[in-house]
Amino acid sequence: MVVWRVPSHLQGSEHPYKYRLAYVEDGRCLLRFDNEQHKGGHYHLDDEEVAYNFESLEKLLDDFWDRVDALRGVQ
Repeated sequence: MVVWRVPSHLQGSEHPYKYRLAYVEDGRCLLRFDNEQHKGGHYHLDDEEVAYNFESLEKLLDDFWDRVDALRGVQ
């Protein structure tokens, strides 16, 4: 997990954060939340890319861990 507070928002985002959160198992990235210039927030689930609406850092962490738990079969 890496979160930077940047001086101004990235194009495609409306908040002052650049982030990358990854869940890796056996050397394979199964889930990654990130935001990129011009793309905004999204997550990668295997080979699929899904738009993600950033609301807050707390919600980002909750959403990330909820998806990790789902991948691990934990409820």
